Amino acid sequence: MFFHRINDRHSLRQLSVRDAEELFSVLDASRAHLRHWLPWLDRTRSVADSRQFLTEVVQQAEVNHNIHAAILLDGRIVGVASYHRIDWQNRNTAIGYWIAAPQEGQGLVTASCQVLVDHAFAALNLHRLAIACATGNARSRAIPPRLGFVHEGRQRDAEWLYDHFVDHEIYVQLQPQWEARMITRLADTIPRPK
Repeated sequence: MFFHRINDRHSLRQLSVRDAEELFSVLDASRAHLRHWLPWLDRTRSVADSRQFLTEVVQQAEVNHNIHAAILLDGRIVGVASYHRIDWQNRNTAIGYWIAAPQEGQGLVTASCQVLVDHAFAALNLHRLAIACATGNARSRAIPPRLGFVHEGRQRDAEWLYDHFVDHEIYVQLQPQWEARMITRLADTIPRPK
């Protein structure tokens, strides 16, 4: 089971079916806020819907096709960061994320996604990671550059969002870019002589 402690208050833990009630409660409390950018909220109307989703992602995780991790703050679910289906043949995947409205702007998503980036390249030996963000979603679009992703382009009308299409901005990071960033990150931790 995937688990990573980021600091004393913040951790990532692979979701399980037993999280259905808590996950639904978080989604439902932020429904109006999240609905601006997440196309599946209208299909998540009950704990049973969350349980069905979690059953599917647990089955996919068991055959190494994804990781859906709860973003935990003080042990409570406040969002999700995940790999969408992993393409093992081509060694790539995409990262997705959402956070409840009260926790926006605290750096939780960026730190959570950094864990997923590091895990994808170091542990899973993937070569390419992508993040797709709706063009108008400024908060979501701010995250990939912080993680070292490069803007690769725009997909027009990439997603049907309830009653209209939205374009997606595509951000990509390759394993060699990540390795170079890791060297810089490690070098920044080494004390310099005075």
